Amino acid sequence: MDPHNAVVRLCAQGMSAEAEGREADARDLFLRAWEAAENDYDACVAAHYVARHQPTPQETLRWNQECLTRADRVGDDRVRGFYASLHANMGRAHLDLGQPEKAREHFESAAEGLADVPAGQYGEWLRLRIARGLRVTAAAGAAQEDPIRGLLMRFCERADLESLSLLLPAYLGGLGRPEDEERITTALRMLHAERRLPEPEQAALGHAITLRSAA
Repeated sequence: MDPHNAVVRLCAQGMSAEAEGREADARDLFLRAWEAAENDYDACVAAHYVARHQPTPQETLRWNQECLTRADRVGDDRVRGFYASLHANMGRAHLDLGQPEKAREHFESAAEGLADVPAGQYGEWLRLRIARGLRVTAAAGAAQEDPIRGLLMRFCERADLESLSLLLPAYLGGLGRPEDEERITTALRMLHAERRLPEPEQAALGHAITLRSAA
């Protein structure tokens, strides 16, 4: 983004106000950015931030939709990296309105857009947001049995950081794609092969691996 752009400057000031806990100031700065927008790109950027300070889920959805619509109008490389975040925001807004099917459509689109997000901490954080949305909106039958979650809870209870460090990133960042599922299964197999966990956990690991192999 161009730091000399008036809309970008106002949004940066609004983010600083947010970080300092000055919510009213942040909201005003983001609205000023919206009013200063001279084209669809500027409006897309401003709407993204205005959406964060809405009083109702309906208004949050409206501004997120405005942001997505403006990005579609821009339609070039300047906004390619935005779509994962924009669809994740739409998914969250639909979830807040009790619309999981619509939310899932956007989380799936967000997952497709991750390839255009630069590598780094922001991309990792965004992936976790999207993966969480996909888990929350999974069909009831698909989410009925989740032995991995039970295992992770056991690791947390006894502060087994080594086991958590191996399995948790693969689980939390999984988007349901074959390569993601294989990463989770590989982590399970590595833990199982060490044979250092308490017997109930070893058995639970074996059960989780068997379930995934049969899927």
